[in-house]
Amino acid sequence: MSTATTPSPGSAEPAADTAVAEMDQVDLVFSRRGAEPFQAITDLSFRIERGTVFCLLGPNGSGKTTAVNLLSGLLSPTRGTIRVLGMNPSRERSAILRRIALTPQETALYPDLTARENLQFHAAYYGVRKAEAPGRIDTMLDLVSLSERAGHRVGTFSGGMQRRLALARALLTEPDLLFLDEPTLGVDVQSREAIWNRIQQLAAEGRTVLLTTNYMEEAERLGQRVCIIDHGRRVVVGSPAELKAQAQRRRLELAFDTEESAEAARSQLGGGYRTETSGRDLLVEVPEEAADGGGTEQVAFSRAVLDRLDGSPGLSGFQFTEPSLQDVFLHFTGRDLRD
Repeated sequence: MSTATTPSPGSAEPAADTAVAEMDQVDLVFSRRGAEPFQAITDLSFRIERGTVFCLLGPNGSGKTTAVNLLSGLLSPTRGTIRVLGMNPSRERSAILRRIALTPQETALYPDLTARENLQFHAAYYGVRKAEAPGRIDTMLDLVSLSERAGHRVGTFSGGMQRRLALARALLTEPDLLFLDEPTLGVDVQSREAIWNRIQQLAAEGRTVLLTTNYMEEAERLGQRVCIIDHGRRVVVGSPAELKAQAQRRRLELAFDTEESAEAARSQLGGGYRTETSGRDLLVEVPEEAADGGGTEQVAFSRAVLDRLDGSPGLSGFQFTEPSLQDVFLHFTGRDLRD
């Protein structure tokens, strides 16, 4: 398993003076009397540049939430340096909390209060001026499409609606840095799409967002920079395009009418090719020399495969597919993201 912590060429970290938050060689060890010390974070380093959506991508238990807790000052590192908005979270947590907002995995809303009352309480607690609060609350409810439910008790809301209200609550104070810890965990497709759209709007407005997720599609759609984390270590960091380029797993995808036809074609293709089937699709990995050689080499490779499958029943089409972030994770860790 590769756990390189040095970015590859073309994915250099942003300069320090542009960083809204950064971790530098951070370790976190939990120690309890009578128990073996547990190293939750090991040599973790990354920077979050102003005006970007930065994704921490990794499986459950990889250390994503722990990293957020370190950045927000809930935990103090055993070793290393953490800076958020130019401050040390361990010593200046109160000042940092006035300028950030956090949407945790648990929404922590008051179920017996209405949506509006939840936002009113939050606005008062965080010092939003009374004259400004009603207008901000109306704007936030509209942004997350909950205006019509403003007077309804939150306990009657679906999980997706509660997630959207939690996002509205976080945005109410107009934070300099927004932490979203798995914001679409367990929500329905429509709510997920609404949350994604709002995060994209935040990015377009120049807001800085740290998003943790174990959903490949979420990281690929939202992340301008993605840091893959596993076992508390940084595996690799870069834009989605840079990471996929490093995986170098381009495939020729052949579509068949039935799963049986795809399996038969896989047998007909024989040795010399790296293949797998996915339902009615046969996936043939493009060798590195063909992928690097550009269009001409790929055309030659596809022609060789199709010639080999000449007469194979049920073949209805083919296309080249780019590597996914799932391929990236497999490439660098040797295991599936959801293990």
